Amino acid sequence: MRKIFSLFGVLAFALVLVLVACGEEEGSNGAEEGGESDGDLHKIGILAPEVTHGWVAAVAYHAEQRAEELSDEIEYQIQTSSNAGEMTSQLDDLLTWGADAIVAFPQWEGMEVPIENAVEQGVEVVNFDIVIDVDGVYRVAGDNKDMGVQGAHYIVDKVGESGHVVALEVPSAGSVSTLRMEGFEETIEEIAPSMEISTYATEFTREDGLQDFQDILTSNDHIDAVYSLDDETSVGVIQAIEEAGRDEIQVVTGGGGMQEYFEMMPENDGLWIQSALYSPVMVEDAVDMAIDILDGADVDEDKIIPTTIVDRENYDEFLDEDSPY
Repeated sequence: MRKIFSLFGVLAFALVLVLVACGEEEGSNGAEEGGESDGDLHKIGILAPEVTHGWVAAVAYHAEQRAEELSDEIEYQIQTSSNAGEMTSQLDDLLTWGADAIVAFPQWEGMEVPIENAVEQGVEVVNFDIVIDVDGVYRVAGDNKDMGVQGAHYIVDKVGESGHVVALEVPSAGSVSTLRMEGFEETIEEIAPSMEISTYATEFTREDGLQDFQDILTSNDHIDAVYSLDDETSVGVIQAIEEAGRDEIQVVTGGGGMQEYFEMMPENDGLWIQSALYSPVMVEDAVDMAIDILDGADVDEDKIIPTTIVDRENYDEFLDEDSPY
């Protein structure tokens, strides 16, 4: 088994670089610290969660990278938070700063009212990934429901129309988990109604994937496939499978775009490891959308990026040695 816990050190270091570049408290860039901003520059605020997951770290990294590339067009601040209350406070700070647009990755419930307040003040808001039920908010995301659809087709293609599938939902992920599960369940009901589905809750971390799946293996004598929503969760799942010596499991799905996970694909001949690509690089589209809106371009409210499936047959096309995730 490869060393699977070393990535967090790299990701933490990458995020430290991001935060240092942006300022530990203010996260300012694009103007001299404490100086006057250039009136011709758009002021863009970026809100992201603190690192609890490699994919989240990569979102912050790519948002900062894109903002820096556009530093001749924008002045920006990046803030990271650990809960909805902290993100709300940071959103207020960005409004006081005079943000023209905010790119928000609101991972928790309770962000509807503060985001609605920003919109009412005339600030353009582009949500990344998460659905927020507020009129006037733009959004960039992958096709979460189609990821579930593709996962169902992949599993049925590999194991047939009957068998036992363990599905790992992540209730704390809100609409992301809901949509991925809906796509999966609806498609299985349509194409393989005899398939037995057992659903368990977990989190988007390899530690939870490992611990939860160890318990699941103890409770289930036979499993044909695992429908996992996330690459990091799946890394833990695969470790649990290998440690238990369970060789009947034929498929483990995932989602995200994790380089370490991609590299595991050709190393497991008896197990089809799949990922529905949901690249953190998409956040760059959200930054670009915010600028287009401020420039007066005609922009659709939702930009949904199609699903790409990665497995051992094409993984090498998606390897990127510069990726932080």
